[in-house]
Amino acid sequence: MLGNNPDRSVKFGNRWELVPVPFFSVYPLLYESCALSNQTMAEDKPWALISEVGEQGFIEEVTDIIKQHFNIICLRDFLQNPQQHGPKIQAILMWNTFPAAEPSLLSSLPSLKVVANGGVGIDHLDVPYITSLGVKVANTPGVKSNLITSRKMFLIGHQIAVDPKTTSIAQNPMGVEVTGSTLGIIGMGHIGYRIARRSKGFDMKILYHNRNRRRVEDEQSVGASYCESMDDLLREADFVVLVVNLSPETKGLTSHRELSLMKPTATLVNVSLVVDQDALVKALQSGEIRAAALDVTHPEPLPR
Repeated sequence: MLGNNPDRSVKFGNRWELVPVPFFSVYPLLYESCALSNQTMAEDKPWALISEVGEQGFIEEVTDIIKQHFNIICLRDFLQNPQQHGPKIQAILMWNTFPAAEPSLLSSLPSLKVVANGGVGIDHLDVPYITSLGVKVANTPGVKSNLITSRKMFLIGHQIAVDPKTTSIAQNPMGVEVTGSTLGIIGMGHIGYRIARRSKGFDMKILYHNRNRRRVEDEQSVGASYCESMDDLLREADFVVLVVNLSPETKGLTSHRELSLMKPTATLVNVSLVVDQDALVKALQSGEIRAAALDVTHPEPLPR
């Protein structure tokens, strides 16, 4: 059920800590921020700014749910008369990084209380600046975990079945054997763990590297072994899946050196914006690694 998540505690303020928050539980957060009474909430819903309704923004089914809690205004309408609409906006509900929470926009929203991002990544947000304005920030890790996990598994499956040298006729119709191969997961959070759980059904050997080691019960449940050194994982894995958030610490996490450690028969599955793309192109062109499956690139779309 949307918004039905017992772990909805959120720490805000100058010590911005982002923890799992269902997207539609942003409304109670705004309720707390604005100190509105139940009666006021029922009679006068707060206003939220969204990018648009449709394929590039919130689909209509989601918009209908948002409207149960907010009066909404689309960015295009807002920009036609920001002086009229700005003072009443109390929340920005972001999807696919829009509306962009830039200083020029934030300065026109004196009543803003919450910037809520529909997704886990916050690299597009200047969180220290936003919180310095007294505005709370929320993200939604886990909200798309099943969908993203499925997409990553199909990326792996595509690389199993398709030879990277294929043009029109398969050069190796047998593909690559996955049973008994080694999967290395870098970043064992919500999505990484789900990938491990599904990969267990393929009888893959599962290695993982994470900032913090998971509980022994978690490892045993999916048959995963912890690699304290990421280098050891890279040397051993047949498939390397990157599932880490972009941050100053992880930027460029996988570059020339890391790619050179991988097997020439290995495949990189990139789910994160932490790969040096120039280094990856060189590794593919030189045959340093077998193939790469990219869920994200920088920039998107790539220039032609």
